[in-house]
Amino acid sequence: MSTPKSCQNYIGGKWQPAESEAQMESRNPANWNEVVATFPNSDLVDVDAAVNAARQAYRNWRLVPAPVRAEKLFRVGELLQQRQEELATLMSREMGKALTEARGDVQEAIDCAFYYAGEGRRLFGQTTPSELNNKFAMTVRMPIGVCALITPWNFPVAIPCWKAMPALVCGNTVILKPAKDTPACATFLTEIFAEAGFSPGVVNLIHGSGERVGRALAEHPGIDLVSLTGSSETGATVAEICGRTHKRLCLEMGGKNAQIVMEDANLELALEGAIWGAFGTTGQRCTATSRLIVHRDIKAGFTAQLLQVTRKLQIGAGTDPQNQIGPLVNPSQLERVKEYIDIGREEGAKVLIGGEAATGENLEHGCFFLPTILDAVTPEMRVAREEIFGPVVALIEVSSFEEAIEILNDTPYGLSSSIYTQDVNRAFQAIRDIEAGITYINGPTIGAEVHLPFGGVKQTGNGHREAGSAALDVFSDWKTVYIDFSGRLQRAQIDNR
Repeated sequence: MSTPKSCQNYIGGKWQPAESEAQMESRNPANWNEVVATFPNSDLVDVDAAVNAARQAYRNWRLVPAPVRAEKLFRVGELLQQRQEELATLMSREMGKALTEARGDVQEAIDCAFYYAGEGRRLFGQTTPSELNNKFAMTVRMPIGVCALITPWNFPVAIPCWKAMPALVCGNTVILKPAKDTPACATFLTEIFAEAGFSPGVVNLIHGSGERVGRALAEHPGIDLVSLTGSSETGATVAEICGRTHKRLCLEMGGKNAQIVMEDANLELALEGAIWGAFGTTGQRCTATSRLIVHRDIKAGFTAQLLQVTRKLQIGAGTDPQNQIGPLVNPSQLERVKEYIDIGREEGAKVLIGGEAATGENLEHGCFFLPTILDAVTPEMRVAREEIFGPVVALIEVSSFEEAIEILNDTPYGLSSSIYTQDVNRAFQAIRDIEAGITYINGPTIGAEVHLPFGGVKQTGNGHREAGSAALDVFSDWKTVYIDFSGRLQRAQIDNR
């Protein structure tokens, strides 16, 4: 076991402990005996300090030309490239995902850095004709202020970059509040931002619990915008606070995503998608495939193949490149998945494979759970409607395309969706009729790209989108500008008629 990383808050360009000097621990989910990092258990005093530093820095940062701001982001991308393997290994130790996936997490951050560096020379507004003579009209983007970024543990580098980079290029300052399961990854990332040359107070990091630090940021009068990725329950609480305090809010919450497999599908391709979608990141993705809606004509054969491949999946520490399924992030998540398996059994679902914690050599001290397939699942069951966030997929049989679409839509969520079919007409009907922010045709429910909008409908989000140019609308305000060079009063809708 290596020496635990000692993490601190980063406020106003300085690394410092919590004012109370209280600390918490981050542990390796593949070996819960190993402490990966210690980090501050911050409170309201630390939140105040971070907000004050960010507000002070905002005065000058907003005036820095956007292309110059973008150069800092480009430098972050270069530094991430140089240290990708180091950061990926740390991530795999701290939250458990397979090393291949951890590298992908960092690569997503790199892609994000270079994408938003390009946006620094765009940040396009619009020019449009005025309805009056000798009058000019245009729109420009303006920064919002201080942004609180509350991020989860499952993508501890990519998601903070999804939020921070568009916020920064738009001229805002940021306070990152990472999940308490991944403080070392957040610290590593913040060290890179500091090395890239951002002025003190532009990028701040504050560790601690969501109940204390996350809530304090949402309620703080010095925060102008909150961007949260988390559960729908947490999102509802934060939305209530932001509504009461008149803050801008961007929510990315839960999902209960489904992959439809029609009778005309390429079954080999659909099988690969199902395995990757259901068990990638040990099912700990908001876009994970937690339901497989399969046409009755091919269900038996498809299920047999699914079981055959699932049995071969190798479970173990994510730092071992041979392993495909890592641990769940902590003992609480392990218990949550166990409870949902019990709920499924009570409701009448049949466990075809898995359904219990994984045991064996090198697994006894970790939070491992066997890849699980539930059969005989009906749409009204809790395991078909609620987010489990583990390596569990439910099989639902249908007899028609129309029934498949109806069942896919029958959840409180609407993040990602997938259909495998060779029928182009069905594909386009699915694009039209599926209630989700993302739809894949002949691809799994996971695999977002940084230049496209990410987010969902219903209880998955509040109408905003992350990533792509859509994120610029979250982190900037539109200002409309009129320039009248007529030398006289011109009244719109009056003097031009």
